[in-house]
Amino acid sequence: MITAVIPTLNAAETLPACVAALGGARVVVVDGGSADRTPEIAAALGARVVTAPRGRGGQLAAGAEAALAGGASWLLLLHADTVLEPGWQAEAERVTVTPGKAGFFELAFDDVSPGARRVGRLANWRARTLGLPYGDQGLLISASLYREVGGIRPLPLMEDVDLARRLGRPRLVPLNARAVTSADRYRRDGWWLRPVRNLALLGLFLAGVPAARLVRAYR
Repeated sequence: MITAVIPTLNAAETLPACVAALGGARVVVVDGGSADRTPEIAAALGARVVTAPRGRGGQLAAGAEAALAGGASWLLLLHADTVLEPGWQAEAERVTVTPGKAGFFELAFDDVSPGARRVGRLANWRARTLGLPYGDQGLLISASLYREVGGIRPLPLMEDVDLARRLGRPRLVPLNARAVTSADRYRRDGWWLRPVRNLALLGLFLAGVPAARLVRAYR
């Protein structure tokens, strides 16, 4: 039984497509204080809605605990502006029948520009080669493995990298289905500037700089 855990903050425009792509999966939406109609829309879509203080790490942790308490055997950690392409369930089965593994999807953007293709290729190389998928690629993980590695830590930033490092590259399986995510932030900040900034933040985090110090630069 897969339960998707989706942290939200003013995600009224993107959430419907995200949830619709999940088919029959159970959904827990964790709202961080939206000023729009996100909680009402989530409820209308059939999701269970819980609240948590703003911050993706803390929201994911709260949503995962709610899903596990509800009997979830598998968690799908997913961003609200990401849509899984049709057929993702068949790929997910490759992970759910393999004990001790977690799966991530191939990143793509809702943009056909050369910059979008370049960033997507680099992100997928990083995830496959270094074992560092980001949250916008989704993460499918069993309840038992999630508990074994200590779950999501309520970090204000880099909670996805932190979890991936504790899982380790051998336990991360690339799935042959795309997670199509919004390119709005890249269109706003630039297809060169934003990746360079993200890479700098990643390097600082891996070097031991606390996430709480990095979050101000990220925002």
